Parts: sequence; structure tokens; C-alpha cells
Amino acid sequence: MSGDSAPINLTNHFLIAMPGLEDDLFGKSVVYVCEHSSRGALGLVINKPADMKLPALFDKVELPLKREDLQAEPVYQGGPVQTERGFVLHEPIYIGEDAKNETLYASTMTIPGGLEMTTSKDVLEALSSGAGPKRVLITLGYSAWGEGQLESELSENSWLTVDADRGVIFDTPVEERYERALGLLGLQSWMISNQVGHA
Repeated sequence: MSGDSAPINLTNHFLIAMPGLEDDLFGKSVVYVCEHSSRGALGLVINKPADMKLPALFDKVELPLKREDLQAEPVYQGGPVQTERGFVLHEPIYIGEDAKNETLYASTMTIPGGLEMTTSKDVLEALSSGAGPKRVLITLGYSAWGEGQLESELSENSWLTVDADRGVIFDTPVEERYERALGLLGLQSWMISNQVGHA
């Protein structure tokens, strides 16, 4: 046994970009971590709208969008990987009381203690018909870190981490999500200087 500390697991956490992270996509971003293990991490940026609303995305996959509540919702830039592919972050849906562990859609990742992320078209078909999960955030693309990469970025103070809060994802206007996520740590962006370590 080495003296290394136990591995951290940031599944169902937010990564909040530090001000010094100068990147078009990741600067001032909040990432919801769907999976984090020794093999790496996968997450979705929840506060970077793309120049597309959901009805346009549904047109692309040749589906109407009958959900009135989603007509004005943007598609988000979830990250730089597989940007042609849709990822649907939504609250868990259970099929009856006996099937607590079964997911409704063909390709769904259940995030322990958190939400579900579905990549199969059947969730879009459900939303198209006016059904589907009540609260959704749909991205094109996702964010990925290889083995040890996220841990290395954390040690370089690129990210703050905090337990995810669904209210930030689904109930907060997009332009306020960064500050709301920082608020979960009792911080505001003006308190965090680029000069980490200098009071």
C-alpha cells in the first residue's frame, strides 16, 4: 500500500471552472459529472447554450416537439466529444414500483444518487409525443477525462467541486448557473482570484 489517499469519486458532483481556466468551452463552465472512476470521468457542461433551440434539434432527427414547455429551451454544448450526438440529462423515471432499478429507455446511464443520462433516440421520441421526463437538459457532445486527467486538473486548481444540486440544472436561468453553483460552496466569483494561493 502506498501513502496515496483514497481515490476521489466526483460522480453526481459539479465541476466549477476556476477563473484562470481560459478556454472557450470550459471557461466559466459548470460540468455535471455523470461518471467518475479510476478509468476517467464523463460529464456534461450545463451552462453553455449552443446556437440552437430544441425544436431545431428535433427537426434534425425528423421528430416534432409537442412539449410546449420545451419550445424555447436551448440545446447545450455538453463538451468537445461526439458533438453530433445528443445526450439527455433528466430526472430518474421509474416503471412502476417494482422496477426501481430498471430504466425506461434503451441506453440510459443511472447516476448514483443523481440523475439519468440517456443517449438513445427513444427518449427524444417520448418527448416528441408530449411525454418523456418532466425535466430535461439536452446537450450535443460531452466532456471526458482520461485516467488520472481530472485528478491532475484538480491538483492544478482548474476546478472547484461541490455536490450537484438539481435546482441549479433545472430551475436556474442559464446565465446564473455559474454563480449559483459557486454559491453552493458559499463563494462568489469576485472572491476567487486568478492568483490562487495569494491572499
